[in-house]
Amino acid sequence: MNNIDLESMISMPMEDLLALAGKARREHTGNHLEVCGIINAKSGKCSEDCKFCAQSAHYNTSVQEYPLKSCDQIVEAAKKAKRDGAKRFGIVTSGNRLTEEELEVVSSAVRVIRDNVGILPCASLGALKDEEFGLLKSAGLDRYHHNIETSERFYSSIVSTHGYSERVNTVKAAKNAGLEVCSGGILGLGEKWEDRIDMALLLKELDVDSVPLNFLVPVKGTPLEGSGSISPIDAIRAIAIFRIALKNKTLKVVAGRESILKDFQGMMFAAGANGMMVGGYLTVAGRSVEEDHILMGEIKRLWNEG
Repeated sequence: MNNIDLESMISMPMEDLLALAGKARREHTGNHLEVCGIINAKSGKCSEDCKFCAQSAHYNTSVQEYPLKSCDQIVEAAKKAKRDGAKRFGIVTSGNRLTEEELEVVSSAVRVIRDNVGILPCASLGALKDEEFGLLKSAGLDRYHHNIETSERFYSSIVSTHGYSERVNTVKAAKNAGLEVCSGGILGLGEKWEDRIDMALLLKELDVDSVPLNFLVPVKGTPLEGSGSISPIDAIRAIAIFRIALKNKTLKVVAGRESILKDFQGMMFAAGANGMMVGGYLTVAGRSVEEDHILMGEIKRLWNEG
């Protein structure tokens, strides 16, 4: 799949595009539906200035702030995620790096979760060093999450405190440590279709294992609080293009699916998504677990009938 092919899909009739995306999903991922849950294990006071983020210390938002949660608190959250039907559990912290002591707490939690909870432990802890990835790998971490957010071209429009290369190099370092990698971004930041396609192609080149697509939920107090985000039709079109570009990768639709897609959330699976998050997001509540289980059941029945 090359850049010209994907660009032609920006104006392709939706019916034709969904047919291609559905075919790609069936051929490359089958009926596998991946469900994950997360914990916001350390919230707020982040030194980075990502214009979309409620946790940045640069902006006056109403986000709750707290230090790293204890190992026991993280493990309890993992148990709840498993009860909610998640197969993976992500430990997410604000900030660009953890202290040595904080990393030890997370590593201990990973070890307990891996050995005793029965859910795959994942983490999103910022731009770690090689030896830090090694520590997490030895503790039993399965997958590392680090979004590239958007295209390299557009990145400086939304972040100035670190460069795009840091994002990409962190993804590569996690892969070099033998970890699976989850990396995607946010749509509706003001980017163009070319930026979305560039992001999809880079993720394909990086050969990441899972791609989360978020839709901007404007946060009061951030520079993007008045942004129009993305239309439901464009969101569905983007999901389909990412599926066609990424073929066999897990494609998750995460934050913003409720507010952007509303009653059309089932369409994200018709467009090729095969993953979702339950139990809420970092600073935004999601739908009830019960509602999501009903949706997942309907999607699985539809796939099996097909």
